[in-house]
Amino acid sequence: MSSYFTDLAQQYIDGEWRPGTGSWDIIDFSPYDDEKLASITIATVDEVDEAYQAAARAQKAWAATNAYARRGVFEKALRLIEEREQEIADVIIAELGGTRLKAAFELHLAKEFLRESINLALRPEGRILPSPVDGKENRLYRVPVGVVGVISPFNFPFLLSIKSVAPALALGNAVVLKPHQNTPIVGGSLVAKIFEDAGLPGGLLNVVITDIAEIGDAFIEHPVPKVISFTGSDKVGRHVATVCAANFKRSVLELGGNSALVVLDDADIDYAVDAAVFSRYVHQGQVCMAANRVLVDRSVADEFTEKFVAKVRTLKVGDPRDPETVIGPVINSSQADALSGVVEQALAEGATALVHGTRRDNLVEPSVLTGLPADSALLRQEVFGPIAFLIPFEGEEEAVRLVNDTPYGLSGAVHTGDIERGVAFAKQIDTGMFHVNDGTVHDEPLVPFGGEKHSGIGRLNGDTSADSFTTLKWISVQHGRSGFPF
Repeated sequence: MSSYFTDLAQQYIDGEWRPGTGSWDIIDFSPYDDEKLASITIATVDEVDEAYQAAARAQKAWAATNAYARRGVFEKALRLIEEREQEIADVIIAELGGTRLKAAFELHLAKEFLRESINLALRPEGRILPSPVDGKENRLYRVPVGVVGVISPFNFPFLLSIKSVAPALALGNAVVLKPHQNTPIVGGSLVAKIFEDAGLPGGLLNVVITDIAEIGDAFIEHPVPKVISFTGSDKVGRHVATVCAANFKRSVLELGGNSALVVLDDADIDYAVDAAVFSRYVHQGQVCMAANRVLVDRSVADEFTEKFVAKVRTLKVGDPRDPETVIGPVINSSQADALSGVVEQALAEGATALVHGTRRDNLVEPSVLTGLPADSALLRQEVFGPIAFLIPFEGEEEAVRLVNDTPYGLSGAVHTGDIERGVAFAKQIDTGMFHVNDGTVHDEPLVPFGGEKHSGIGRLNGDTSADSFTTLKWISVQHGRSGFPF
């Protein structure tokens, strides 16, 4: 077992590693073999308060630090991840059940986002705006919001923690991070350790490992943070947004999806099959951008279905430490139970299982289902696991209607031999992101990432991260004397 699971099984508050003072422990288990990885005494409401107060104390000096000096911390953090890449990959595999391929994918993206944060430290620019008043100079300053609260999920915890933590820090803020209870090390204390070793001053990044059963809404209600960045389900996201609004703070919500990959009649079928299988089954389908639904024009449905099913049957399910494993375990037994229930419900509603995967503990084999009734609720919800729904359609108009027939609007893809046909199709879909002749799972440091409808509020990456974690301040200067009506 990695020493990370012993050394980092603590809270990190005000630059100090210390145990929580709660009355119970979060037990960190491997989802593959149920090995106990760590036991972490939870943080209480008092420790959440201490973390936020430490962040508030440290933030002002950090904001006043030269941006070039701040940038050096992120350069060092990037080097540390590169030096420790194999160790971190092993921890991702153990704690998440992620395959080696998935761990490499997550680490690659995390490094790319850190590189962008190096640049982001220098990005904020002020403006001078004209005034209708003679002699008035309007200065517009972009300034840090102060303290940001970050809540990260279990599926890509290292990447998705860094994706908010790094830009928030780079822009002059302090951060309190609450990782998911299933991934407290990868999503929380490991991130803190890297920044500590990179020379980030104490108090600027705090990690509280806890549970809402202990702290309730204290993390998001607390008066110190001005922005809460949350990645997770739309159900919890709705609650986060409501509490934030009631407390006059901004929320950035990256929520669930029910993406579709669409195969038009002129698509390259073999390529579309490869894109669809990856888009549905990467990281056991536990990806918000995953292609829950695969829509295929009836004229090519037989060929596509035959090749799709054949490829799915080749996916190796098993030990995530094995480099040949494509599908490892889902995160916990509750998730595995829910996925078994989805397949049973679909079959009860009249669907046909072209591939009917079995379950062994948390290993859920892939399933491919077709013939689900058009009014099935399963077609409109997020299915966070290796289950694909194949749906035939007649022509583009029906395809557009089917893709949009969901409360979500995160990602999607269309395959066609005509690029501009694909772009025209993409413009009709109510999503934050859509891809022509590619998969549905993409994230890049400079491109705004986020969804429409129940898939979230706000955007991250590049300039949109600057928008999320800074605010604008107007300072006017009157040269000469201003006139007043009385």
